[in-house]
This record gives sequence, C-alpha cells and structure tokens, in this order.
Amino acid sequence: MSFWRALLGRSAPAKPDLDALFGLPSAAVTLRAASGFRPTGTGSVAFRASEGAAFADLERDVTALLNAGGGPPVGQINDDYGYTWLVVGSREAGEEAEPDITGLVTDLHAVNSTLEANGYGPSLLCSLVGFTDGTRSLGLVYLYKRGTFYPFAPAGGQRRDNALELQAEAAIGGDLPLEKDRSRWFPVYGAPGL
Repeated sequence: MSFWRALLGRSAPAKPDLDALFGLPSAAVTLRAASGFRPTGTGSVAFRASEGAAFADLERDVTALLNAGGGPPVGQINDDYGYTWLVVGSREAGEEAEPDITGLVTDLHAVNSTLEANGYGPSLLCSLVGFTDGTRSLGLVYLYKRGTFYPFAPAGGQRRDNALELQAEAAIGGDLPLEKDRSRWFPVYGAPGL
C-alpha cells in the first residue's frame, strides 16, 4: 500500500481472478444439497461493447469459437443499460442428466479471458450462471472488477428474494469468494439465464 493510500484510508482495488469461476461446479453441488437448486444450463457474460471494427471482430471470433464446440448456439442480447450479454448454453451430458456446468464454466472463462487478453477487461461487468428449484430462479453472479461472487434471486418484477439470497450465501460461502459488501449485490433483473 502506498503512503498516500494509507494516509487517505484507501486500498487498492481487488484484481479479478477468472480462475475463481472454476469454483462454480462445486458450489452447484453444495447448492443442490443445501436447497435443491440445480443449474439451468445457461450462463452469460455482461460487458460494455466498444465501438469499432476491432471489437466487433473480436466479438464475432469469440462467438464463432464457442459455436464451433458443438454445443448449443451462443446468443447475444443488449439490455436497457447499454450492456451486451453473451449467452452461453451448456452441452447436455445425457437426456436425463444435469447440464454440464463444468463445460459451461469453461466457456464463460474463455469469453472473459479472451476479452481481457485483448485489452477489453475494463469493459467486463459480470458473469452469471443460472439455477432453479423448479419454481424459483437464482443466479450466481461474478463481479469482474471485484473478483467476488454474490447470489441474486429475482422474485418477479423489480423485486428480489433477499431471504433466498442469504440462504444461498450461507450455503456456498466455503466454495466461492463471496462479496462481503452487500451494497454491491446489484440486481440484474432480466439477465439471460435467470
């Protein structure tokens, strides 16, 4: 910590650790055992798209790379806040089996690391993996700039299920680095995968 940061009481921002995404498969097992939530098989990466041909080419290359894997097609959605969501589906492990969350996480990691490696890390907002218990939705959200996760449980409209979020936090606290500052548990209403 520098002298000025110490004097002003500021700390250096957390560095993103994309490898933390690989903790999601074990968190999925824990979440299912604790509360019956199973992966939906859909995840997404939110980023602010940059203007210009270089970014458009990179976006197209990432989509083509993921589509070449033989899994479900990769989609793209633009939200009302100016963010682009790259939606990734998992490859099915079998007809009755759960979605391949390990493959899904690998694809999400590939999207994030490709954007970061090409200088677009500051454009990344978050990654999300969806879960359901059959009636309710839950998303585990990775905040890129904080290097932490938090649960988000939409409850219809612009409401959220805070009790479910706290229950999920207690269940997966040993599996993932969780965001301690709950004011940073931003709602992502309408996010793909929920």
